[in-house]
Amino acid sequence: MELLIGLGAVISVIGIAGIILSIVQVRRAKNNATNDEDLKAKIQSAMPLNLGSFLLSVLGLMCVVVGVILA
Repeated sequence: MELLIGLGAVISVIGIAGIILSIVQVRRAKNNATNDEDLKAKIQSAMPLNLGSFLLSVLGLMCVVVGVILA
């Protein structure tokens, strides 16, 4: 079960890194946008990374919780 907890923690950290990366992308887009359409397009391009990162974080935390319960 220690393997499951460790694997879940690594997956969660990767997800959190992706969330931070998407935040950085959106902040850069807000600073460099020339008009609303450009900003909207850049934010929409960051959405898949954001959602995928949240999914990884949730899956990693689920692995940690299952590992703790089974341990």
